[in-house]
Amino acid sequence: MLIETILFCTALHAGTKCAEKFKENIPKTKKTLSVMDEKYQNTVQKKMDSFFGDRRGQQLKALSSDNKLPEISKEEKNANRRLGVASANLGLGAVCKVFYPTLLIVTVPFTLWLSIPRFKKAYDSLFKKYRTSIAIVDSILVTWALLSGYLFASVLGTSLITISLRLLAKTKNNYQNRLINVFRQQSRSVWIIVDNTEIEILFEELKKGDIIVANAGESIPADGTIVNGTASIDQHLLTGESQPAEKSVGDQVFASTLILSGRIYVRAEKAGQETVAGQLADIINNTANCKTSTESLSDQMIDYSVLPTLLLSAMAYPVAGVSGALAVLSSCGGNIRLTAPLSTLNFLRITSEKGILIKDGYAFEKLIKVDTVVFDKTGTLTLDQLYVNKIYSCNGLSEEKLLTYAAAAEYRQKHPVANAILAAAYEQEISLPNIEDVRYDIGYGIKAILSNRIIRVGSERFMKMENISVPKEIKSIQKCCHRKGHSLILIAIDGEVSGAIELHPLIRPEAKEIISLLRRKNISTYIISGDHEQPTKMLARELGVDSYFSDTLPEQKAKFIEKLQKKGKCVCFVGDGINDSIALRKADVSISLGSASVAAIDSAQIIFMDEKLTHLPILINISKQFNTNQLVNMTISFIPSIICIGGVFLFHFGIYTSFLLYYSGLAIGMINTARPLIDHKK
Repeated sequence: MLIETILFCTALHAGTKCAEKFKENIPKTKKTLSVMDEKYQNTVQKKMDSFFGDRRGQQLKALSSDNKLPEISKEEKNANRRLGVASANLGLGAVCKVFYPTLLIVTVPFTLWLSIPRFKKAYDSLFKKYRTSIAIVDSILVTWALLSGYLFASVLGTSLITISLRLLAKTKNNYQNRLINVFRQQSRSVWIIVDNTEIEILFEELKKGDIIVANAGESIPADGTIVNGTASIDQHLLTGESQPAEKSVGDQVFASTLILSGRIYVRAEKAGQETVAGQLADIINNTANCKTSTESLSDQMIDYSVLPTLLLSAMAYPVAGVSGALAVLSSCGGNIRLTAPLSTLNFLRITSEKGILIKDGYAFEKLIKVDTVVFDKTGTLTLDQLYVNKIYSCNGLSEEKLLTYAAAAEYRQKHPVANAILAAAYEQEISLPNIEDVRYDIGYGIKAILSNRIIRVGSERFMKMENISVPKEIKSIQKCCHRKGHSLILIAIDGEVSGAIELHPLIRPEAKEIISLLRRKNISTYIISGDHEQPTKMLARELGVDSYFSDTLPEQKAKFIEKLQKKGKCVCFVGDGINDSIALRKADVSISLGSASVAAIDSAQIIFMDEKLTHLPILINISKQFNTNQLVNMTISFIPSIICIGGVFLFHFGIYTSFLLYYSGLAIGMINTARPLIDHKK
């Protein structure tokens, strides 16, 4: 009787407070969302006006109805509605139980309405899937409790389950909104040609066949074919090469590649779910719905325990009566049904706040088993940036003078070669002279006039086009550079090659430290690259990588991953290009970078949004914490169930004692799921 009184008072207070809070928050929430939405739209409109003028500002205003903050999900809205009913029913049931027990009958319709989803799931399990599930136990429990006169017990059980499910829906929706905020940086609009006029539309409205207008400095929004114009395009995310590709009419271009110079009109060949926006939407939805093997294991254990629970309940009936039999039924499953997914969502939130997007919960768990990490070379261990390694002179001109001429000619160019040359000039504090005239031959080089002298900067092919012979010593240097995987840019003055600049790829500053950390964790490291053996070997030696694969084609990368797996290795592959997508899908754990190609982002299970490899050892540590947390959750969940069933047979525990044990365990489990989040904030 003492336990019942405690539960009645607690339920009365909780039910009343929940109902009041729920009613109070509805107008406040609507008002807050309205104000936030208005502020967000005004801010965006002002920024667009400042960059593009009133014309685009007016168009943005016309589209503002589609540019809203993330809304409450349908699942959470449904959970909120059910919470209102459950809170009111709990408060009503508590009052009736204490003061007017005979009026508890009025709670039955609400209890049955709240139980409809469980009845449906039980029906589907039995007659559609032909298997047992926890929903069958829940349905029998509610039905038996109502028919046996345990009306308040059914009210209490259904209400507390509804509150728990609402908490889960709220946590899940908050995480989805966080992911949407992460991807808010993605382009939301695109300019297309309609009736010979450029108009701006929402990115999601882009259709196959639309003619897209893309300018220098912009990313191409969708795969397509150029119908007019020429451009130099940075495709390192697709090919892994730092050199820009020159594209003209008839050439195919790909989404997310960057236009370095020029202006092109592209006929879109992919739209809707095939576009970047559609794929990111799928990522967001699938990530929040991801299920770990711990959750799947707990679900299986619960489903397997259904028949034994029904049998134990039947055996408890002659020993402890209806109350004891109901107590056994209510102990089935444990609180792991709530704590496991909540723990997963909390850890996903922790990783998202660190710039790590987990798309697959299984990969999150499997990280602790990884003993081999394979890195793609270009774009992963090396950046898409180049740097000047050495300057060669072949006619007595000083290195500083050669660099001055080259930097002056490349001034205002946007491709990686120009950036490397200009960076070297700025580092040496060279004052650049004014260029009188510039002509850029796309794909070959640049020609400039400086103080009546003609400066040419470009490849050997460019020099041949300009009828300039290349000295043997420069050809020898070039051959050596190409063998090592480096670039050589030639400089000609007044029709004569005067020197060359050797460019090297820039190694990620954190790469060496990450390799060292992994080795200290007894994790083997490999480099896999399409480059020649010599540059790959040199990079592996410089970083301290255990081994490497060179001269590999995209399909061969996957075969190397499979070869390691056949040796018993648990392989994590880190890559960022479209040529890495096969290997990413083959690996046990796959990681890509936030700036990677669409194919890589789609294939990878984990994405480092800020492109830092420093997340890798952090992620491995977090995965260990996650697995430990889930094991503790499982232990906390099943111990109360064992105590309850034993107590029914030994001490004649009743339904309310079962509730007390169950929700005490749930409270401890909730503390355990929240602990990592609290520690992270600290």
